[in-house]
Amino acid sequence: MLMFNLLNRLKPCYLCGEFNIHNTQSLCMACWQQLKIKPRYIQKQEVSVLIAASYQFPLNRVIQKFKYNQELQYIDIFKQICSEINLSQDFQAIVPMPISTSRLHQRGYNQAHLIAKHLSQKYNIPLWTPIKRKHEHSQKGLSRVERLTHIEDQFEIAPSSPLRYRKVLIVDDVITTGSSIFALKNKLHTLGCNHVEAFCIAAA
Repeated sequence: MLMFNLLNRLKPCYLCGEFNIHNTQSLCMACWQQLKIKPRYIQKQEVSVLIAASYQFPLNRVIQKFKYNQELQYIDIFKQICSEINLSQDFQAIVPMPISTSRLHQRGYNQAHLIAKHLSQKYNIPLWTPIKRKHEHSQKGLSRVERLTHIEDQFEIAPSSPLRYRKVLIVDDVITTGSSIFALKNKLHTLGCNHVEAFCIAAA
């Protein structure tokens, strides 16, 4: 019985597969330390963005597998990462970065929505999806102005909803140039959101 209870307490690390009797989370201590979780604020495209870590190995691989390979078990790692951040209770709504219908059908889920859903439950802040994304195309080779214009054209206000919030948090998995978040923020401003911040798991 003692051995059975001991085995029940063992949980393999999602990254290295090692069993650790002290591991009650998705990662062992060694792999967790490799992620280098250091929550901090950065400024991107005039938006204040809280990031948990830098987009580097092994976190970048985890995000890629979660995002493109349908390895949804890695949501447990993102939940563990989210436990290391502190969000303001003043946010009235959480807005996951939308993806286009075609990409949603291709991928089967919106990775940002899954992360946002966890934060919504943790902080008891409602999810809000007032903006939809019409299409998504590569931004390679475009200037900053062209990129912003191109991305802003991708977003449109969803069918009218009586809900309106003034202070909202955009949630995404990775931020690079910040153009998508900036474009989404501008759309939210048209709905009366006068304070928009963002949270991303990692910054490239």
